[in-house]
Amino acid sequence: MKSFYHYVLTYRGARDDKGRFAEAVFHDSIFPKTATDFNELSAYIEMQANADLATSVFDELWDTYATKYGL
Repeated sequence: MKSFYHYVLTYRGARDDKGRFAEAVFHDSIFPKTATDFNELSAYIEMQANADLATSVFDELWDTYATKYGL
């Protein structure tokens, strides 16, 4: 199973909110790159309070990630 980080990177280059989120994650040197746990990732996103790491986009991406990997 890919980490959430690696899953999100598949959206790099997209010209939408998911693409902006992916770019922000890519350039965030302390993003939890091996994490697969919703609570860990959600807490990180909420603590960043960054417009490019919008919680609504995270939730959307998490739903597709969780569905893909049966979480």
